[in-house]
Amino acid sequence: MDMFVTELWRIGIVQAPIQQVASAGGFDNLPITWIEADRTLCFLADPFGLWHNGYLYVFAEAYDYRTRRGDIMVFVLDANFTVIEKRTVLAEPWHLSYPCVFEADGEIWMLPEGYKSGTLTLYRATDFPWQWEKVPEFSFPCAGIDPSPFFADGCWWIFYTPPAPREARTSALMLARADTLTGRWENVSPQPIRQDKRGARMGGTPFLQEGKLILPTQDCSQTYGGALQLLEMSPASLANPVLTAGCRLTAPASNAPFTTGLHTLSAAGNVTLIDTKKTLIGSPQRIAVDLRRAVRKWLG
Repeated sequence: MDMFVTELWRIGIVQAPIQQVASAGGFDNLPITWIEADRTLCFLADPFGLWHNGYLYVFAEAYDYRTRRGDIMVFVLDANFTVIEKRTVLAEPWHLSYPCVFEADGEIWMLPEGYKSGTLTLYRATDFPWQWEKVPEFSFPCAGIDPSPFFADGCWWIFYTPPAPREARTSALMLARADTLTGRWENVSPQPIRQDKRGARMGGTPFLQEGKLILPTQDCSQTYGGALQLLEMSPASLANPVLTAGCRLTAPASNAPFTTGLHTLSAAGNVTLIDTKKTLIGSPQRIAVDLRRAVRKWLG
């Protein structure tokens, strides 16, 4: 991790459904409500959400450069997109991000990324949105990165990026299937269904538009999470997917200085959730934090 480059993300609620954003190819003239971290050297990223009892619940990675770890935080918004409550709802000894939240089988589930734990863990809400429990019967082929589930043809599919080799984390897309959400999960192919740093790692919720399945993927060709590349495929070809590139989305210019990255596009009913990045070069506070960490490590 380069102490001289500090990436800070914030999350946004776009007042338009995800299909409208994709058709427009951007965010021009769309109202966006922004939410930023309230501490220095912290950021919010990877927003996912759903509406429940008239409120919008937005889950996001809350990252702190001091600890180099992310926890999952929820923001509760009213119909006017005013935050009325926020709280950390999931924390583990390892880094958590990409809190993909969805409803299925009469329950609410979360499938966050936590690949440093060595496994992919599914959580079930026991007291939504505050309390979550691990689902022990869920078993996945590996500690998938940015897992994005989709239900079609009577079974479940998860698009994800493998944790190894290291270079695959920004350039490979895998697909697994199971008859039920808890498994047994198996890859549809031992090889990635796509290998391309310009768009392979998932960056949001798969969605249907005009008979096509659209996958938001990250364009990491210039910088991590620099933009989103939408991939298109036929939902009928999931067992043998053929992907083509659609439109490319970048952070809106009006969002300056948060214009150096856009790496999440997720659907939440009539709104779309995004995140955008600003990059600081040579932040004195960040350098001081990393130097203190290095000294503590050297001293044992």
